[in-house]
Amino acid sequence: MRILICGGKGQLGTDCHTILGRKHQVRAVDLDELDISDPSQVAHEVTAFGPDVMVNCAAYTAVDACETRHDLAWKVNAEGPGNLAMAAEKINARLIHISTDYVFDGRKTPPEPYVETDETRPASCYGKTKLAGEAAVKEATNNYMIVRTAWLYGMGGGNFLKTMLRLALKDPTRGIKVVNDQFGSPTWSYRLALQIEKLIEARGKGIYHATSEGYATWYQLAVEFLERMGAPHCVLPCPSSEYPTPAQRPMNSILENRRLKESGINLMRDWRLDVAAFAAAFKDRLIAETNEDGV
Repeated sequence: MRILICGGKGQLGTDCHTILGRKHQVRAVDLDELDISDPSQVAHEVTAFGPDVMVNCAAYTAVDACETRHDLAWKVNAEGPGNLAMAAEKINARLIHISTDYVFDGRKTPPEPYVETDETRPASCYGKTKLAGEAAVKEATNNYMIVRTAWLYGMGGGNFLKTMLRLALKDPTRGIKVVNDQFGSPTWSYRLALQIEKLIEARGKGIYHATSEGYATWYQLAVEFLERMGAPHCVLPCPSSEYPTPAQRPMNSILENRRLKESGINLMRDWRLDVAAFAAAFKDRLIAETNEDGV
């Protein structure tokens, strides 16, 4: 198959390129080559490449910045997916659009998870624009998959785990306060890319949740990762009230992979196993990258 990946330089886009490129002809583009908020650029790219499948990993994910940059967030997260869906519909291509736990308000009591059929009620600008993107996809085509995920980490780009490692290596004795009352399922972008490949093979349709099994707080994730990395640290748990942010974060981001399990195609596994595998595979590269950043 011919597969077009939008947002190809990000965490998930990079891993999707690696995984899908093993069996398929893949073209991965990023903002420097394709602005998905520009319908003419999208139409030209899709017509020129002629993909059978399009995977949209592109998004404006600066959650706090979305609160003040509403127009940009809307263009990328809401209009962009709609442009891709309309272009996909014209050539009968399947669109796989990556969405987020932020479409929910996070008010369920942990560890009760959110399933695909739960009512969406985003509390932030980011969540609202991502939900609008889902709606735009549904309106433009029936040949789609919307894959909601959460708490992504990987080698491509910055993420929470890299930040924790940088802070710990900079000063192992310095107390690092990390929120301990927000819950989610830390998800390795490589594992999610494998799941997306499986969904393509299974010709899935509709909305799917795809996160690691089990759940943790940000504090528990930080401690687990730094211990797996063998990095001395002084991580301290704190409530969200001590770490105020412009955007409201979901207190409960736990998603249940119900449809994947019902279809017998769930490849996601316990988050601790993947954090351990990630640390083992990339320990040297992660430390070298941190040192290059000036630690």
